[in-house]
Amino acid sequence: MKLLYWLDEWLTLSDDERQAKLPTSGGDLLGDVYVKYHFVDLTKPLLFTFSPAGTDIQERDLNEDFAPWGYHLAQKQDVNIIAFQHLGKSNWFRNRNLIFFIEQLSTLLSPFKTKLGYGLSRGGFAVGAFAKLLKLDKVLLFHPVSTKNKLIAPWDDRSSTEIAQQYDWQGDYHDLDLGDAKGYIIYDPTNRIDRQHARRYKQLTHLRVFGMGHGTHATYLNKFGFYKQVAVDFIRDQQIDIAQFRLQTKTLRLREDYYKKLNKANAKSAHRQALLSTAHTILIDEKAAHVKEHQAKIDIQPLIEVAIKHQDESPNDAIKLLEVAQQLVPDDPLVEHKLRQLE
Repeated sequence: MKLLYWLDEWLTLSDDERQAKLPTSGGDLLGDVYVKYHFVDLTKPLLFTFSPAGTDIQERDLNEDFAPWGYHLAQKQDVNIIAFQHLGKSNWFRNRNLIFFIEQLSTLLSPFKTKLGYGLSRGGFAVGAFAKLLKLDKVLLFHPVSTKNKLIAPWDDRSSTEIAQQYDWQGDYHDLDLGDAKGYIIYDPTNRIDRQHARRYKQLTHLRVFGMGHGTHATYLNKFGFYKQVAVDFIRDQQIDIAQFRLQTKTLRLREDYYKKLNKANAKSAHRQALLSTAHTILIDEKAAHVKEHQAKIDIQPLIEVAIKHQDESPNDAIKLLEVAQQLVPDDPLVEHKLRQLE
């Protein structure tokens, strides 16, 4: 556990001496979890990331160049990073060696004034479970999983829940414990299980994305840079511009190919197809509202004025202009009146 020894010695130095020791980086193998760290500047935030499902890394894959999930993102933002990468497919960060390591680690981080956590799904569970222990200030979670303890979350009937029962869900850090952490949780409210998990994160700001789903859907969203941009904003500013976020997700959801792609990606899952159908129905209603809102902002007065100016010499052209105006604002009484006059 090289990191613990390094931090223990580092803490004996003055602030100036600590800064002089940076940058530094390294890695440790903690049973079935690999941790990689990179410290660059005491004045910068310290980001913790935990890998999500789907990153099926084995011990043989580890080398000096290997970067856990989220590691490169933190480097590009020039912040300090401690990234935890689970090994194997079914791994919920419940290994006793890992827990002991994090318990020791939590006592050695006082020089870092701002501590952040970022995770998707399984990684989000770990951020939430260790948030109080690590004294995190802000967290960003996608696709929430608060626990796999069946007594606490009996409604989580995913297959992953059964597989996860091989681990201890009664001991320490088996459930969310945010401490004083604030932040954001982003999820699809049409996903029944995600919605139930999200309700348990009462102190976080909830940002909902219809049709976002859980799992496979992420691949398509990632093509739009959705996750990356939200994470970059969070890491850089420790907050998300909610108005901009809603505009971004609204623009994305109004794309018809968004749902076509998601349907194709989930063609073999009746459950996900049903969720997408619900989300698509909501989209159609939103589209209608969006069009109505947009129409309300359209100024058709110039079209009406041109039509009136030329109605005597070119009545047919005037009618065409008024018909365009009527398409833009269907219920405008003045347009209807002028059309009746000319026709």
